[in-house]
Amino acid sequence: MPRLLHLDSLDLAALIRPGDTVMWGQANAEPLPLTQALMAQRHKIGRFRVMLGIASSPTCQPQHADGVDFIAYCGAGANRELANAEVLQILPSHYSQLPDLIGSGALRIDVLMLQLAPADAEGRYSLSLASEYLLPALDSARVVIAEINNQAPWTYGERTLGAEDLHAVLYTDRAPLENPASRLRESDVLIAGHIAQLIEDGATLQMGIGAIPDAVLSALGDHRELGVHSGSLGDGVARLMQRGVITNQRKAIDRGISVGGILMGSRLLHDYAHQNPSIELRSTRYTHDPQVLASIDKLVAINSAVEVDLTGQINSEVAAGSYVGAVGGALDFIRGAHRSKGGLPIIALPSTAGSHSRIVARLGGPTTIARSDAGIIVTEFGVADLRGLTLNQRMDKLLGIVHPDHQSRLQTELDRDRP
Repeated sequence: MPRLLHLDSLDLAALIRPGDTVMWGQANAEPLPLTQALMAQRHKIGRFRVMLGIASSPTCQPQHADGVDFIAYCGAGANRELANAEVLQILPSHYSQLPDLIGSGALRIDVLMLQLAPADAEGRYSLSLASEYLLPALDSARVVIAEINNQAPWTYGERTLGAEDLHAVLYTDRAPLENPASRLRESDVLIAGHIAQLIEDGATLQMGIGAIPDAVLSALGDHRELGVHSGSLGDGVARLMQRGVITNQRKAIDRGISVGGILMGSRLLHDYAHQNPSIELRSTRYTHDPQVLASIDKLVAINSAVEVDLTGQINSEVAAGSYVGAVGGALDFIRGAHRSKGGLPIIALPSTAGSHSRIVARLGGPTTIARSDAGIIVTEFGVADLRGLTLNQRMDKLLGIVHPDHQSRLQTELDRDRP
């Protein structure tokens, strides 16, 4: 039987060793009482390492680097403060690679912290808000510590856990973290309108996170029999499922089921997903598998970027010298949509950030997605389908969706550099 923990006498030093690498569910799946205690007890434990995903809470602060080494696959959410303080080491990995890195030990996980839903009638615990790369970590971690939260939704997935899978448990009764609704700008709504016109009835959607994917889902109310196969599922998916727009009935695989790796939304989503067999959370090995994605007809992959150059190269990681994004899963889904029959590999972004154009002559950060993988680029000024186009044709197409205030300058730079 697992050790029973009590919050008022929680001693993580009895479970975690100096030099260990600790991981927990990202975003709203964070087992908050455990992670807060971990930071508070860092000096008692001795220096250790934390592998972070998206951080929805400010649990990890720059001052905690006096006893903790922070690594992450992304600079999103509260990770940005760690990155700006130069105490965050970035793992530049495709999302699809994380399970193998964890399983092989190249990314060693010694201690796994989970937030679980209470056991069902058969005594099985649900992973609740996230499965994704937690599943391979379950098989490799020396210690598994679980917060069993009475308010965490019980969700379906590849695996449930029994008491034998856990080394220590903490019982709580708290509302899980939630994601606030995105603040939609006019440009987001215009971009969503362009994308919605590209999507056919019966298509299967993958959405990144942020305002544009949320706006796209809001624009799909008149579509029929859509499906979902995505890394994350948000409130917009729940709303369209409730309205009968997302039915998943035309999918060749997982028919009738919205498939994701993590729930990233509000209580609306948590309540809808609770004990709902039409939503399944799966491992990253499945959600991002290239053969799985290629088998889904009309896969529409909608992801964002920091900037795109005039040849189609995409930077999804760095803005103004700060690490704000990730390599993440965008390329996995872009390549999947390229291979899907009738698929649409879409990168969507506003044309400007402040006074700067986000369609640029030369990238200001790394090339996250090569121009050979580029597909369809969308801004509020239109759609540039780069598939099958030469470099010169791409440049002309992309100039057509640049903000008018920047077109003349970019045209001049293009004419100067064009062979």
